[in-house]
Parts: sequence; structure tokens; C-alpha cells
Amino acid sequence: DNATDNRIISESSEMNEFETLTAKFHFVDLAGSERLKRTGATGERAKEGISINCGLLALGNVISALGDKSKKATHVPYRDSKLTRLLQDSLGGNSQTLMIACVSPSDRDFMETLNTLKYANRARNIKNKVMVNQDRASQQINALRSEITRLQMELMEYKTGKRIIDEEGVESINDMFHENAMLQTENNNLRVRIKAMQETIDALRARITQLVSDQANQVLARAGEGNEEISNMIHNYIKEIEDLR
Repeated sequence: DNATDNRIISESSEMNEFETLTAKFHFVDLAGSERLKRTGATGERAKEGISINCGLLALGNVISALGDKSKKATHVPYRDSKLTRLLQDSLGGNSQTLMIACVSPSDRDFMETLNTLKYANRARNIKNKVMVNQDRASQQINALRSEITRLQMELMEYKTGKRIIDEEGVESINDMFHENAMLQTENNNLRVRIKAMQETIDALRARITQLVSDQANQVLARAGEGNEEISNMIHNYIKEIEDLR
């Protein structure tokens, strides 16, 4: 039974080794919105500014669709730009997302600062459900392994008599098993007490033997006073007694 317990515990501790987890990390540095009239850009620079504004507009539409509670049932336009496709898991998915809005302290950038704060406020309304990306196959394997472990535990309980099935096929917990466990615990406690009492008895016996020996030495010493031969013989007897003890 102990070997079975150890094997079940070992299998339970090794279940996490079969989990397959996936994760992605996106670090996106968004360009600031640009007004062509203000920047005066032309040519390739103007095309780049238009492309940046289109990407930010698509991202703003996605943020608006996700952050507005009244538009939950509407379509989220992730496919409008490459940026929103890339951030699909980060926006409205199961990821943990952090957005930092950079603003300018200058008065001449007031409108851009206001638009950025509105942008960030809409993004703040998005609520993601953070969870671990676990492979379905490994998740199913773990579920099956958990079921096997549970069945092994039940089988062990049937073998040890903890679980029983009556004549009507009803499963129940055997009261005798709990009573037997209580008796075994009580028996172990009594064994410990008996061992402690035996050690006390042995110590008392040793003490009594020592006292008897000391008393005998005193009596023999008095009897041998005045006679050197008897005294030597008594000392020899005492020495032999000490050696035997």
C-alpha cells in the first residue's frame, strides 16, 4: 500500500511536465499622429505620415469597438491594418497589456495632447481576461492523468477496506476502517508510553543496585576493621563485585 501511495504521488507531481504552454511578447512603439499642414511634409515623408495616421485610425476604431460597452455585439475591425492584426491578442484577448501615452507639455501641442489623452481613456475601458495559453492536447492528457490518479486512489481504498459496496450496490465508507485506524493510533501511543515506562524501570533498577552495593560495602568495611587480612579479602570481594557489575 505504501508503494502504491508513493507511486500515485510521484505521478501526480510529474503531471505538470506534460503541459505545453505558449506565450507571445509584443513591444510596439507607436508613432505620433502627424498633421500634414503643420509638418509641411511632402513626397515620401508625406506618404509615411498618411500611413501612420491610417494605422492609428484603425487602432482607434478597434479600441472604440472594444471599450464601448454599448458596442459589444458589433464587429471588431482587426483586419483593417497590420498593426491591429498584430495586436489582436493584446487588445480584447487573454493577454496582460500595458499602454503608455506620451504627451507634450507645450501649449502649441494642446490639441495633440488632448487627442492622446482621449485615445488612452478609450483604451483604458478595454477589459482583458488574462489566462494561460495551454495546449488543448496537453490539457486533455493532464485531465486523463488526473482521472487515472483518482481511480487508482479509489482502487487502493477498496483494497484497504476503506470503501465498501453493499448488497444493493451502494458505495459507502467503511466505519470499521476508521475504527481500525483509531485503534492503531491508540496502540502506537500505548507502545510509546510502555517504552518510556520501561526506561524508567531500568533506571530505578540500576539505582537500587547501586544503593545495595554501597550499603554492602559499608557493612563489610565495618566488619573488617581491626583485621588486615579480613579487610584485604573484603576489598578483593568488592573489587570482584565491581568488575562483575
